[in-house]
Amino acid sequence: MEAMIERCAGLDVHQEIVVACVLFGPLDKKPKTSIETFSTTTTGLLALSDWLATLQVSDVVMESTGVYWKPIWNILEGSFHLVLANARHVKNVPGRKTDVKDAEWLAKLLRCGLIESNFVPPEDIRDLRDLTRYRKKLIHHRTSEQNRIHKILQDANIKLTSVLSDIFGVSGRRILEAILNGEKIETDGLRKMVDWRTKASITDIAHAINGRIRRHHRDMLRYHWEHMGYLEQTIEELEKQIDQLLSPYRKEVELLDGIPGVNKAAAATFIAEMGVNMSVFKSAKHLASWAGVSPGNYESAGKKNK
Repeated sequence: MEAMIERCAGLDVHQEIVVACVLFGPLDKKPKTSIETFSTTTTGLLALSDWLATLQVSDVVMESTGVYWKPIWNILEGSFHLVLANARHVKNVPGRKTDVKDAEWLAKLLRCGLIESNFVPPEDIRDLRDLTRYRKKLIHHRTSEQNRIHKILQDANIKLTSVLSDIFGVSGRRILEAILNGEKIETDGLRKMVDWRTKASITDIAHAINGRIRRHHRDMLRYHWEHMGYLEQTIEELEKQIDQLLSPYRKEVELLDGIPGVNKAAAATFIAEMGVNMSVFKSAKHLASWAGVSPGNYESAGKKNK
């Protein structure tokens, strides 16, 4: 294999330690090898960075193993050209022997230019990605709590979902809060709770909320209601942080928002997952594959399978 990089390093990353192998020397000769082990604490990673700088390493490769590579990337980013290798791709490269250490094997592949780097967005995009993904999880949790409230209402024979399209709208929330507080809902009070845009009549709503609710039902509703309120507050705070991180990308957000079916929340997710620099993708096909929207192609003996 023809060497392409004079000084490079391969990192075998673990939870508590990282094994570093540096290959250096003229490209037309067998390289010298230096192997050291460092702790994954901040002090240990800083020592790793200093050691690599002392050996004048230019390129560093590591496998994308779990989340253990992230703190190392954060420390070394900006000082070296970093390559994040796909573990499956590295294992499929022919020539690997069982007695070759992982760090040394990575360094040899990098020195010969046989490792293709995975896309790692800039730090602000990575922060945005954490926020948008967490927002998605919280929205799912909120939906789960709403479904649990639906279940409790059905168990108490309160058919609010039969007369209101969204029981978590303005009217539904007012009625639910009154039920939680154990209030006796009269017709006049119900008129004040129901928004004027509600299509259902006051009589139908009154019949729907005339159930058999017990203390247990109210307690369970309160647990779910308070948790849902906490989730909604947290989601609102996340939205503010996401909006702040999107400040430098207002133009890109507006362009994405102009696509039919894409709102600002979806635009934020697009930017968080793919960034704004499309030059990192070789083609539109690679971008679609990265986004997970590229259809699979399963063909055997001329026959395509779904």
